[in-house]
Amino acid sequence: MVTAGPFLILGCGFTGRRVAQRLAARGYEVWATARNGVDLPGIQGRCLDSEKPSSIADLAAELPQGLTVLHSLPVPESLRDASQAILTEIGRNIKRIVYLSTTGVYGAQHEVNEHSPAAPVSASSQLRVETELAVLHGPWSGMVLRPAAIYGPGRGAHVSIPRGTFHLAGDGMNFVSRLHVDDLAALAEAAMFADATGAWPVADEEPARSRDLAAFVCELLGCPMPQSVSKEQLHETRRADRRVDGRAVCRLLGVRLRYPSYRQGIPASL
Repeated sequence: MVTAGPFLILGCGFTGRRVAQRLAARGYEVWATARNGVDLPGIQGRCLDSEKPSSIADLAAELPQGLTVLHSLPVPESLRDASQAILTEIGRNIKRIVYLSTTGVYGAQHEVNEHSPAAPVSASSQLRVETELAVLHGPWSGMVLRPAAIYGPGRGAHVSIPRGTFHLAGDGMNFVSRLHVDDLAALAEAAMFADATGAWPVADEEPARSRDLAAFVCELLGCPMPQSVSKEQLHETRRADRRVDGRAVCRLLGVRLRYPSYRQGIPASL
């Protein structure tokens, strides 16, 4: 196990916010960034517009040395990803970095485990792979986590189905793997303290067909089943048919999932 800290959360969003709070609760020095700043007790919040070089330079000038970093920035819709520029600018400050990528980098593969190679088929996934390589081959200790669909309070099928914004891809028989945000935060925190390297898929223990998950949510909340549309009408992240085995990284990091299935995670999220 490495001696970690001070910490920097690049992208203090749905997952990053939870990791920052976990670290601050343990008494660590935590810096965190978001486009509009971060307002969390005990955390050094900073604004970062990753598409503005001056914003990156301003952040780099303030940061302490020996950082352990969680890179949780999404790929912008513009596909002008600034990850390379950010890592170059603050690289001299970094000792350890963990990057939250996505299982989208596996492309059309239907069965995924720790031995599966990246095979991106979209521009955004290709950018993810490029950032993964920069993290894994930089002058620091690097590790990549590739989470499946992240859900939790306020985010997921239990929110989109009642709103009427969830649609099944065709007959809904495609498999989707998921992960509760609190379990991802626990794994990310453990990874920051570890000395493990490489890229690892992360998911809970029960991949489910989209139709089965929707039926579970509808029975739980008393909602009608969502409509079906063609895959081409859905965002690329909703078109996947992929079963992800994430057990290896849990064993590696010594983390036991609090929500091994959506059957526990969705009711807890409500």
